[in-house]
Amino acid sequence: MQIEKMKKWYPSPCLIDLLRSKRLDLVICHALEAALALSHFNFCFEVGIDHQLLAMRSHAVVLPRIKSYLPLLRYHSTSAKDPIICINDATFFRKHPLSTAWDDTQFNGPIFPNLTFELPSSSQTKQHWAVIGSSSAGKTTFLEILRGQHLCFPPTARSYPFLSSPEIEQKDHRLRIPSRAIQYVGFSGKYSGGLRAGSIAGAYLSARYESRREATDFTVLDYLKGNVELNPSREGAGASNEHDGLQKIIHDLNLQELLDIPVGNLSNGQTRRAKIAKALLDRPEVLLLDEPFMGLDPPTMKTISPLLYNLAEAQAPRILLSLRTQDPLPEWITHIVQLGPEMRVAHLGPKDEVFHAMNIGKATSVDGEGPKKRLSRRKRLLLWDESPKAVGEPIVEMHDVCVKYGDKVVLGNWQHTIDRKRRQGLRWTVRRGERWGMFGPNGSGKTTLLSLICSDHPQSYSLPIRLFSFPRLPEPGKPGISIFDLQSRIGHSSPETHNFFPKHLSLRRCIESAWSDTFLSPPSLTYERDFLVDTHLKWFEPELNPEHRARRGTKVKPGLKAHGNKLVLDVDAPIEWADKIRFADAPFSAQRVALFLRAIIKKPDLVVLDEAFSGMDSALRDKCMLFLTWGTTKAPTKTYNGKRGEADTPTEVFGSQMAKVDGLSEHQALIVVSHVKEEVPGVVRDWICLPEAETGKEARFGRFKGPLEDVKGGWEKIWGSMK
Repeated sequence: MQIEKMKKWYPSPCLIDLLRSKRLDLVICHALEAALALSHFNFCFEVGIDHQLLAMRSHAVVLPRIKSYLPLLRYHSTSAKDPIICINDATFFRKHPLSTAWDDTQFNGPIFPNLTFELPSSSQTKQHWAVIGSSSAGKTTFLEILRGQHLCFPPTARSYPFLSSPEIEQKDHRLRIPSRAIQYVGFSGKYSGGLRAGSIAGAYLSARYESRREATDFTVLDYLKGNVELNPSREGAGASNEHDGLQKIIHDLNLQELLDIPVGNLSNGQTRRAKIAKALLDRPEVLLLDEPFMGLDPPTMKTISPLLYNLAEAQAPRILLSLRTQDPLPEWITHIVQLGPEMRVAHLGPKDEVFHAMNIGKATSVDGEGPKKRLSRRKRLLLWDESPKAVGEPIVEMHDVCVKYGDKVVLGNWQHTIDRKRRQGLRWTVRRGERWGMFGPNGSGKTTLLSLICSDHPQSYSLPIRLFSFPRLPEPGKPGISIFDLQSRIGHSSPETHNFFPKHLSLRRCIESAWSDTFLSPPSLTYERDFLVDTHLKWFEPELNPEHRARRGTKVKPGLKAHGNKLVLDVDAPIEWADKIRFADAPFSAQRVALFLRAIIKKPDLVVLDEAFSGMDSALRDKCMLFLTWGTTKAPTKTYNGKRGEADTPTEVFGSQMAKVDGLSEHQALIVVSHVKEEVPGVVRDWICLPEAETGKEARFGRFKGPLEDVKGGWEKIWGSMK
């Protein structure tokens, strides 16, 4: 009878042969292996195998092998109440701690030691988690750990019990693999290839604006359906065309007007929406969104947050967000992981308990409800220079600029009156000494407008545009201006630059490329320029060096030194690390800092910062803004009780140790693009807000008497009825 039961449960030919040979020691081991694979772990009791029989039949061989399965039995028990993710007192490493192949210049210490975390699968215990931390706290690393990446010690401390359940087997057997069941959507350069792969790989920046379509210019609809192969198989082609939720997700994420556009032509915010849509179409059990609100305009942010809430409530899929400390926290978040320094968890648990432990009130939700409090408050720093700036000659002149692709107008689709005549297009002038803010919803044409200024757009040659008082093409009696002249006079940082920047270059080489004609061409360096690069690297070492760790027994960090009760810059700190750290290996925030420094280091006539501060925490953002205004003349300080401020840099450090760098000067102009009020530098006074695409409304202009954050209702005035 026992044999008949086992044949019914595990009818493999190998097992039947073993049963006939009465080799019960091998039968039991084979049945254990089958049980582990089929998730039937109570089979010993079902078939009535008794322990005395085990002891009688080659126990010296059988028992050690059975005992080796016992840890797996614990973590492969299946029921609807089992958690999806279960981490119990685990410590993680990027490489094995005893590995000798690991580069000693890179950190391989413990990551989130003694971590305990559990994400339930039951609909009766819904938990909506947010991982919150500063730029270098390890938010992305924490999400990677949840997906099964990085080495876990002990190995059995991380498991996914629910993924072994019959429910998952019936739904989709492929979801038994954690990397399939737990999808990650990130927006850093490291993970941007998920959307762009096959669309702009190997292309140049201006290719997205050309009319010619390449074979690899897959549309958004192709991307969502998975048709992104040059030679797809017949079975794979259009396999997801009839996806039940495709049209609903397209509608919910407002992608209807983008379906026929190549993915390489999408704006930063549109790219984020497309990546979220693609992840939802794969129907994962858990969706990890790494800073999903970064780069989204306020109207889109207000629509995406309720959408994510509805998905989280329906557990289709379960949503887990990562946010910066200054980001608004959605009201529907119930649990928080607050990350501390040095890859450690500071607080973990229900939201109210974490808030109580952090001694803060409720956080502002993205839909504007709740008290106006945030996880970190902006400190009062001298981020702007109150002295008046003289306005000089025009740097950018646009007269009725209208950008069209066939019959579709993407910029300048409005009319205005000049000298009692109706004209179509954008009319805008930027002069030396002016500080502009550029705003508008995703897809309004901000990136297109900047591409005309930086001459990345082919139509900049034919449109009525003058840059530095020169046309792009020669005119009678006046020469044109070349692309190399423009690049030498414009400093530019943007998400597009980030996507295309060569990831194999070192951080030093990244900053030095400010004096290159292209990313990879040799920079034109001098002793003074090399010394200037050293100064910038020293000033931002705590943010650029990912191995920056506090010294034992003191709060003084490398690159900083104690000065009274404050921490100030240590100009004698070595900077060899900048030649060893590749751009790809640096944290996302460090990559943004390197590109920011690349844009301003050569003191260009025009500085263009397109979402340059996105991805930075509030402390790093404010440090960059302080540097933008004051250079090295004012140093950020931090007292031992954690208060931030600024102080005049001692004059004795300038000279042989480091160069004196001034902030923005009167001969420079500044254009900043941002969707976040706190990411607009305090020096900005003039602003332009582009209308929503194809509405026919005019661009709006304005000017503030002081910093935007001090102007009551200023942010609301910029966005008007769109917010």
